[in-house]
This record gives sequence, structure tokens and C-alpha cells, in this order.
Amino acid sequence: MATTATLVIGASAALLTGVTPATAANLANQPDAQIAVFMVPLTILVLAMLYEVARFALRGNLPVEAPLRRNSRRYWKPGRDEG
Repeated sequence: MATTATLVIGASAALLTGVTPATAANLANQPDAQIAVFMVPLTILVLAMLYEVARFALRGNLPVEAPLRRNSRRYWKPGRDEG
């Protein structure tokens, strides 16, 4: 739903500002626009990753000690056939 809403808002904004397919094609041929189309999402992704790493690193210790791992019982013994 969020993607659809973003698409509708973007299309509406483009129509209101007078962007036509011809001007959009002209804009797409400019090197600056091509670099921006590549770099803006990449920059957002890197910033989101940095935020998540910082959030995890600064979180500190767990509030409660993690329980010890329970040993599982194994019924197999060397030399015993399980057939």
C-alpha cells in the first residue's frame, strides 16, 4: 500500500508541475540525472545500514542473562546399530 501511495503521489506531483514524457526523456539523458538515480537509493541504503549497526552496537547488554543452552540427550553410542 505504501508503494502504491508513493507512486500515486509522485505521479500527481509530476502532472501538477507540468512534467511530460518528452521532458522526462530529456531529463533521463542527462548524466547528472542518471548518477542521481543510481546514487540516491544507494546512499539511503548505506545510511539505513549504518543506523541499524549503530543501534545494535549502542544497545548495550541484554537486560536479563540469556539462559544456558540445554544439552540434548543423544541415544546413539559408538558401535551400536540404529537399524
